Amino acid sequence: MASKDALKELSSTLSKARILLAADVDASLVSDAEINTLVARLVEMHKADAGLSVATKEEIAAIVDQITKEKAPVPVDVKRKAGFTAAASEIDAYYKITNKERLTTGGSIDDFVDHFKNRLEKIRRILEERRIGASIVQSISATRSYMSGREVTIVGMVTTKISTKKGNIMVVVEDSTAEIKVMFMNGTSHQSKDLFESSKRLVNDEVVAIRGKLSNQFLMANEILWPDVPIKEQKTIKGDIAIAFMSDIHVGSKQFMEKNFEKMLKWLNGEAQSREDRIAGKIKYIIMAGDVADGIGIYPDQEYDLAIHDIYLQYKLLFNFISMIPDYIHVFVMPGNHDAVGRAEPQPALGEEFVKDFKLDNVHIVTNPSYINLHGLDVLAYHGTSLDSIIRAIPDLSYAAPEKAMVEVLKRRHLSPVYGGNVIVPSKEDQLVIDKVPDILHMGHIHKNGIAEYHGVRIVNSGTWQDTTGFQQRSGHIPTPCMLPVYEALAGRFTTIKF
Repeated sequence: MASKDALKELSSTLSKARILLAADVDASLVSDAEINTLVARLVEMHKADAGLSVATKEEIAAIVDQITKEKAPVPVDVKRKAGFTAAASEIDAYYKITNKERLTTGGSIDDFVDHFKNRLEKIRRILEERRIGASIVQSISATRSYMSGREVTIVGMVTTKISTKKGNIMVVVEDSTAEIKVMFMNGTSHQSKDLFESSKRLVNDEVVAIRGKLSNQFLMANEILWPDVPIKEQKTIKGDIAIAFMSDIHVGSKQFMEKNFEKMLKWLNGEAQSREDRIAGKIKYIIMAGDVADGIGIYPDQEYDLAIHDIYLQYKLLFNFISMIPDYIHVFVMPGNHDAVGRAEPQPALGEEFVKDFKLDNVHIVTNPSYINLHGLDVLAYHGTSLDSIIRAIPDLSYAAPEKAMVEVLKRRHLSPVYGGNVIVPSKEDQLVIDKVPDILHMGHIHKNGIAEYHGVRIVNSGTWQDTTGFQQRSGHIPTPCMLPVYEALAGRFTTIKF
């Protein structure tokens, strides 16, 4: 930013906080300063002043000097340990990336309508394939011509869920032709109780099939059919390779656990013992599922939590670390809600301006989400921002067990079923539908490690490399930092390495 522009921005922003600049403050003093950080610290300094106050040249110079001294930590140069022979270095890489690209959209009401129609159509096809013989009606509007008492199966999107005065649950389901009110009775039979409890797990904007009997303007439900993933055999491969999963590194945060991250890098380069050494030598791929940098201006007063106030320096340090990973290991870097690509999903890959000179043959910049095929194993990687809304919407879920929320994502065959929980791009095709069942589902975001298996799909939440933040302490959330899940493909098992 030009010196005069920086001074003008500083003056304008401070005036809103009733702070004036002293007359001797010149443009050169603030030309290289991070203006938002400078403003925040001046506001904090003058918060006790009554009425208008004046920021002096000396005050500004002292703060600028303090910000300048808060330089990015310099990573230790990590090199491969002498005598360390990695089995993975002798295996050829085989990978195929399928990015979920953001499609062009104008953001109009019609675009949103087309988006949700596409979601409905895609998941309806999945339901039809999964529920052969379930007699799915052609459309909800067709049920209006049916006699009361007829059993039907409808497919539609949940738009409303309420508890009635009599303690039952009523759900409104719609498709592109009409809507219908579905009743779940709080009965006394075992079957009725199970169905009533299942109805509590329905969330707005998800697409489901519901079987029941027509009764005037209502459908009296007797079964919910989620699209779900079919039960399949867990896929293994012939090559004795391993895949490491990580996310939420948050480079640039004061809570980024740099020393622990460097310890992990040294481990990858041969500084380990016995069994862990053997696993380190098998690692052929690393998938980083977002929030690789802490970002700037992501939440109020973030500047107080930052060790690096320049977004470009945050990514420079990140790629310095990545460059220390052995070159036979292929690394896939995905953005998250903290990264500098905009929050609307699907998120594009990190821009050239951040990658810059760190274009290495073994480093691949991918979208959020992405399908990454590794030696025949399909990994669906997604940062996991939607887990917040899923945990809020479904009973019995919590941040303590992210893998349970990830199971619910698979059941719904959609990475972000609740609209409004996180920002989406309303393109004509819903790119967040899980139209291809993965062998491994990888997410982050929650800062809590979790591993599970569901219908033959391996589930892994890779935790974080950031220490507990003040917000997490206040909310009672306990992260699990510096725990690296590693999947040994030949054995078909996960091992978590603690750093």
